[in-house]
Amino acid sequence: MDDMKLKHGVFSWNELMTTDAEGAKQFYGSLFGWEWEEFPMEQDSYWVVKAQGEGVGGVMKMPPEIQGMPPVWGAYVTVDDVHASAAKAKELGGEVVEPPREIPKVGTYCVVKDPQGAYIAMVTYFPME
Repeated sequence: MDDMKLKHGVFSWNELMTTDAEGAKQFYGSLFGWEWEEFPMEQDSYWVVKAQGEGVGGVMKMPPEIQGMPPVWGAYVTVDDVHASAAKAKELGGEVVEPPREIPKVGTYCVVKDPQGAYIAMVTYFPME
């Protein structure tokens, strides 16, 4: 990931949660020329979207806790401290809908809803090795 995407306030990742990961891969791969890198997970695979060889997002099967929701693209914004940013979002009238939790080998993220009802994810990445 380039240094710009690691700066506070910058959109750094996009992720599709879908009921049909294979169909989504075929559609977006054909539409945009994206390539895929598979990362097996406990219940399924996570597919990193690669545009011109660079990881720019991911595709995953919708987790059981949100079954019934339509497929959705989500955006991640890098923050210096996800816990402090979650607290600030609440202070500003937002709601923390997914409290901070760790993504192994990636970082810590949370999902907040702004006062108008829009959702966005925030992430603090672990230092790169």
